[in-house]
Amino acid sequence: MSAWHLQRPDGLPLPQPAPHAAPFFDALREGRLVAQRCVACRSLAHPPRALCGTCHQAKFEWTPLSGAGTVYSYVVTHQAVHPVFRDHTPLATVEVALAEGPRMTSNLVDVPPQEVAIGLPVEVVFQTVADGVVLPFFRRSGTAKTP
Repeated sequence: MSAWHLQRPDGLPLPQPAPHAAPFFDALREGRLVAQRCVACRSLAHPPRALCGTCHQAKFEWTPLSGAGTVYSYVVTHQAVHPVFRDHTPLATVEVALAEGPRMTSNLVDVPPQEVAIGLPVEVVFQTVADGVVLPFFRRSGTAKTP
């Protein structure tokens, strides 16, 4: 079955993680952001991979990340690249430089596409997008809702 057949309630596709990425998605369900740290060379990496991109070893530990970062780069998509995205454009996809070093690609939840800017301070927010599936998105830093 194609990944395009596995959809969120809003029609967007669900991620289909490889086995080596399972701890990343498990941590998201617990409201934690983590990255792989190579046991051999101590490099920090995201997205999860089977081998270290620096020393090519295959042994990792999972390290907590703060979720704080800045928009490093972005692109605004105005034309749907697939019919499931028709009602979701324009859409800003951001590359966030996390405080600990790795970069993560995601979307912003509170910034209109025309207001996205390189250097914008952001923080992670976890959203349940389907039963048992939690994904990391980002919002402007300091916009957490208070009870």
